[in-house]
Amino acid sequence: MTYGQITESADYIKSKIKSLPEAAIILGSGLSPLGDRIEDKTVIPYKEIPNFPVSTVKGHAGNLIVGTLQNKTVLCMQGRFHYYEGYTMQEVTFPIRVMQLLNIKKLIVTNAAGGVNPEFSAGDIMIITDHISRMPNPLIGPNDEKLGERFPSMSEVYSKKFIELVKQTAEEKNITLKEGVYVGNTGPSFETSAEYIMFRNLGISAVGMSTVPEVIVAAHGGMRVLGLSVISNVFNENLQQEPSHLEVLQNVSLANKKLIELISAFIEKI
Repeated sequence: MTYGQITESADYIKSKIKSLPEAAIILGSGLSPLGDRIEDKTVIPYKEIPNFPVSTVKGHAGNLIVGTLQNKTVLCMQGRFHYYEGYTMQEVTFPIRVMQLLNIKKLIVTNAAGGVNPEFSAGDIMIITDHISRMPNPLIGPNDEKLGERFPSMSEVYSKKFIELVKQTAEEKNITLKEGVYVGNTGPSFETSAEYIMFRNLGISAVGMSTVPEVIVAAHGGMRVLGLSVISNVFNENLQQEPSHLEVLQNVSLANKKLIELISAFIEKI
C-alpha cells in the first residue's frame, strides 16, 4: 500500500467527521458492542473508504466509527482484518497507517484469545504485557521514512504507563484483570495440543490470530499501545476439546460488559 493510498483514505475519513480523534480502539471478534456506546457518532462502512479492506469474518461488523466516548473523540474499528483471510500484511495493517495520518498517538487493541495459562477462565480479561510473533513481519519490504524508521525498537511495544493506568482503572471499577504474553499465529486453524503445551512451557499466557502485526506497525509509527485479550476458552490437555469460532463468540460475550466499562473509564484518563 502506497503513501498516496494511505493519504487518500485518511482524507476521505477527515471529510466525513467533525473533529480528529484523540485515540483509536480496535475491537476483535465478538467485541463490537463497545461501538454502541460511542455518542454523536459518524459510522463509515469499511467498503466506502477508498483502499480499505473489508472484513470477512463473523463477529466483525466492518464499520469505522468516529464519535465521543467519555468526552474524548475516538476512532473505533468494529472488526479488523486477518492474514488468514488472504490479505497481505500491509493490507492487514493499512488502518494503522491511516490512523497515523490522522495524527492518532494512542491505540487500544483488543482480541479474543485462547487461554494457555491453566489459571485462566473463559471470560477473563488479560493485559498483554508483551508478544511473540509467529507471523510475517508487516515491515518487510521498502521502508517509507515518512511513516517510521527502518529498524524500530520493540523493547516497550505495550506502554508500561498504559498498563499501570488500566490496572488502576480496573481496581477502581472492581474488575479483575489477568496479565501475560500473547503469541500471534497466522490461523485459521486452531492450535494443536502439542502447540498449546509448547506455548505453556514457554511462559505464554494466550494465543490468537491477530493484533501482533497491528502493534508492530503502531510502534513503527510512534503510537503508544494498550493491548487487552478476552479469554475465549482455556486449553486443558486432560479433556477432549473441539474449539470453534461460535464458542469463541459466545464466551467473549461474557466479558463484553466488563470490557466496555474498563475501556470507557480508561479512555477518560488518557
